[in-house]
Amino acid sequence: MKQFLLYLCLFTCLIAQSQPQDDSYTRYELLDPSSQRFRILYEVTVTQPGSEFYFNTLRKGSEHTVDEVLDLMTGQRLPWTIVTGAEAKQSGLPSAQTDTDYLRIKLTRTVTEGSEYRLKIDKTYKDPISYFTKDDRIIFDRSLGIKRNAVVLPRGYELLKCNYPSQVVMEMDGRIKISFLNIGPTDVPLHVEARKLPAAVDLSVSQDKPAPVAIGQGRDKSKARTDFTFSERAYQTREIVYFLQQPETHAFRLYHDYTETKEGTDRYLNVVRAGSKASNPSAKILDTGEVLKVETLKGDAIKQKGLDIGEAVTPETEVVAIWYKPVQKGQSVRLRIEETYTDPNRYVLHKNELVFDRSFGRPFNTVILPEGWFLTANVVPAVVDMTPDGKISLYYVNGSNDEIDVLIRGRRKQI
Repeated sequence: MKQFLLYLCLFTCLIAQSQPQDDSYTRYELLDPSSQRFRILYEVTVTQPGSEFYFNTLRKGSEHTVDEVLDLMTGQRLPWTIVTGAEAKQSGLPSAQTDTDYLRIKLTRTVTEGSEYRLKIDKTYKDPISYFTKDDRIIFDRSLGIKRNAVVLPRGYELLKCNYPSQVVMEMDGRIKISFLNIGPTDVPLHVEARKLPAAVDLSVSQDKPAPVAIGQGRDKSKARTDFTFSERAYQTREIVYFLQQPETHAFRLYHDYTETKEGTDRYLNVVRAGSKASNPSAKILDTGEVLKVETLKGDAIKQKGLDIGEAVTPETEVVAIWYKPVQKGQSVRLRIEETYTDPNRYVLHKNELVFDRSFGRPFNTVILPEGWFLTANVVPAVVDMTPDGKISLYYVNGSNDEIDVLIRGRRKQI
């Protein structure tokens, strides 16, 4: 189901490779302009059960060097080799092109039904067509098919032009990063121009961690956010899918996926929204398929466990707690949490229409209408499609670090 939903999420270029994969993210680090080289850090998730290898296309016209491939769960290096298209086709990639080289990566554990395999590829390209100097500017001009991307300028360069809506942030080493989510159905013909700054320009970044600043409805919009920090939206790993039940029940089944990287973390706490009730929770590690211990705690039970949920605990506060082995240094874990929510305030039957009214804070969100209903209204722009069993789905990409207020209405096809 997840692969179909990601198809709805416009990852069609990946599916076309006949190599099911997920959660692709690319970071381009522009190196010394005279070298015409850029480093590529590519993260991807293999989802095909039984996969022995993963194949990464080495783009034609570029001189490539591969440095390493990492298993993101274990942090260990994986064995790899560069093969021809014919060799790739013989060893498991039917769609391989004979005039193209591929990076063939050996997977060291089995991908089973319901599990995934997360990789990071570190390689460097020399490509004078994509990265070059013109007059006093450096130019990065490249068609990008991956939907989540970042481009990092060489240190000491200012951004002059970027033709696709992007976040911009100075990294801790003083380099400028441009980051974006591609919400369209085709590749982005990205064009970036930058120019060298005077040598005396201050490129230092404060190491102090500012106090948290509220987003969305909670922040004070009468004052400038002078110490506001934000995470790179394209790199965030949270995604959620809502399966609306018949509206008379006020219920929807959901799952949300999340990657934990912080060393020592051994739990995930999901605070149930006020006015909602959670039931039938379950969780697993997507990297291995391991089923996890899940508890639903309320009021004093939360205090007795000594859980810090980031807000005051009242008798009505409800938390779903998921426990797993502590994350080790250099490792990470990908979680999937499932539960059913009942919310008679935000999911209702009004006259002859269902109404689903909910704010989304995650970057990737999918809502699937119940069987027998058609869409009559949708406020926030979404990609609309059908699931394999004929239900209507809506997919939202939220590129900002703020919430979107989703409102959906629908009617029954038959009375």
